[in-house]
Amino acid sequence: MSKNNVRHGEGETRRRGDLEPERPESMFSFSKLSPRHRVTVSPRRVSSGLRVVTFAAFCLLAAGCGVRFDMQDQPRYKAYKESDFFADKRGSRNLPDGVVARGFLKDDKALHTGKIDNPNLNAQVQTTTDASGNTLVSSFPNDIDEFPVPVTKELVDRGQDRFNIYCIVCHGPVGNGDGMIVRRGFPQPPTYHDDRLRNAPVGHFFDVITNGWGKMNSYADKLSAADRWAVVAYIRALQVSQNPEETLKMNSSANTNSAAPAAHGSPNANTHGGER
Repeated sequence: MSKNNVRHGEGETRRRGDLEPERPESMFSFSKLSPRHRVTVSPRRVSSGLRVVTFAAFCLLAAGCGVRFDMQDQPRYKAYKESDFFADKRGSRNLPDGVVARGFLKDDKALHTGKIDNPNLNAQVQTTTDASGNTLVSSFPNDIDEFPVPVTKELVDRGQDRFNIYCIVCHGPVGNGDGMIVRRGFPQPPTYHDDRLRNAPVGHFFDVITNGWGKMNSYADKLSAADRWAVVAYIRALQVSQNPEETLKMNSSANTNSAAPAAHGSPNANTHGGER
């Protein structure tokens, strides 16, 4: 073999001076690193890394198997569901004696019931029946005869708004008992403009709105106490509008009601339902 030819590989020859063919290198090749830059991974580090990976995989597996509880899946009793924990087997528990929800103390009896502080529980309410079959109250022994809130223009306006939503369908736009459903066959309620209701105390109207009477259901779930008093104030305004020359007596009290209540914030703001 010529000395200009060098044996290379199996059956390969190349001439001296020919360039070495380029070989593809991996992007992770460390062949060009100097000895001081080369990294040696010890078996101990490999073992530690495997433990970390194994622990992470276990956590993911545990989460997927239902070990973690979301808020919507937290352990709790559903309403009326049976419970093995309590002796009576009831999951729904009664509130302890004396517990009152915040904002529901209702310590102002006049404001929340329309009744006097010490009602006579033995007092008999006198009733009569009109031609339409309605049972009419003709005595009001325990009802308050003064508004427990200042009667202002804002209160009357609010009462008009609530009246037009809940009351006008039966009682009509001015309280004559000729609302739309009455025109279509529903029993007619009493008019606000007879002497009986003109002289009725404001607590009577509040009590009827709260507890219902006759064919009228309770509206306590639809109207707050403040809104019920607003409706009562508007009823008084309707009575004055239809009977401008009449004095609205408050259950034979020395205080009397008349027309428009004073504006809010005025020193003459009326809390007696319109005093003449």
